[in-house]
Amino acid sequence: MNTKGSITLGINGFGRIGKLSLWHHAARKYFDTIVINVGREVGKSFQDIIHYLERDTTYGRLDSFLYGYQARPVISDVDEASASLNINGVKVKILKNHRNPKDIEWAQYNAKIVIDTTGQFLDPSLGADAAKGSIRGHIEAGAQKVIASAPFKLKEGVAMPEDAVTTVMGINDGDYNPIMHHLISNASCTTTCLSHMIKPLLDYFGVERLLSASMATVHAATGSQQVLDRLPKTGAKDLRKNRSIMNNIILTTTGAAKALQLVIPEMSTIGFIAESVRIPTATGSLIILVMNFQEELNKKPIRRDLINSIYENTEKANTNGYLMYTDKQNVSSDIIGTPRAAAVIEGHETHTRTGAININLEHVRGIDKSILDMIKDQVTSIQVTQAVIYGWYDNEMASYVNILGDRTVSIAEAMH
Repeated sequence: MNTKGSITLGINGFGRIGKLSLWHHAARKYFDTIVINVGREVGKSFQDIIHYLERDTTYGRLDSFLYGYQARPVISDVDEASASLNINGVKVKILKNHRNPKDIEWAQYNAKIVIDTTGQFLDPSLGADAAKGSIRGHIEAGAQKVIASAPFKLKEGVAMPEDAVTTVMGINDGDYNPIMHHLISNASCTTTCLSHMIKPLLDYFGVERLLSASMATVHAATGSQQVLDRLPKTGAKDLRKNRSIMNNIILTTTGAAKALQLVIPEMSTIGFIAESVRIPTATGSLIILVMNFQEELNKKPIRRDLINSIYENTEKANTNGYLMYTDKQNVSSDIIGTPRAAAVIEGHETHTRTGAININLEHVRGIDKSILDMIKDQVTSIQVTQAVIYGWYDNEMASYVNILGDRTVSIAEAMH
């Protein structure tokens, strides 16, 4: 039987999520050894990698992250010849030779679990020998389980392979079958927050009372955006991706609605719209969720106090810390680094409005015309309450990387 730390963790890619995942696991110390595939030479020496990994513009220095004002040196045993070092007692090995997953030396270093943070290998239907690489290549290279730090992307009409699954911790992590599933998507930061905002309401009211829903995420900048305006690439369709994120609010897209159906299947029956805008901040994002509920006859209408109490009770009932409720008035920087919170509900801004919607039964599908002819007034009225809920999330470390870390450790424990 495996024990704590006996499984080596592999991380492919060393961008935002890759580096912060290293920070998380250096603090957590579940894995004794972490192997990071950078896939290329960095700077002029091995010290340049250390310079990069020990400091971060958003979250500060690694030693302060680990120990606060009592910070002390946490990097030791640096060996440039073997590209290895020790961080807070965790052995770290850097690989620089290969970028195609099937060629990475996971087997040599016994990396049984790999987190792919590159965002490049997201189609689980591709074979390990795909020309530009595939997430399955990690399996061929020696990994047993691969976790993608982004939603899977399948071509239109292609079914999800049986050995692939999408999960969000605290929502449907139980869907992961350690015998069947070898490719696991941890969804996205937005889907993670959104699912924790929606699930408590669905559990309380039932999906049958939810008429429609929509969301907009006011999202911090990501690494795919430009610092200054740039000429679009050949064939580019979205010209806004080439505009400066430092100076603009930029309309973009999100796959949160599609991914949400994978973790909360009931939402596939609901008309759901998801929109996204990017803003000039480094991290700290906000979902504005709008849900329309059908009221029940002879019962009090849904009000903000009820909505807020549902979230408060959910937080109290769950010890995982993934949902937080607050009556405080926050701004985005207040959320940065909030431990473990997938969503922070700002109850102060919850709003509800109840009104009547008139429906012409003649235009409702499924009603027999002979029955309609018997109804004198074919226009009926239903009471609908629209609820607006605000949910904060630190789209990098707190909301996403910490929960990605929980997913990784839970998979490792299932391998025991």
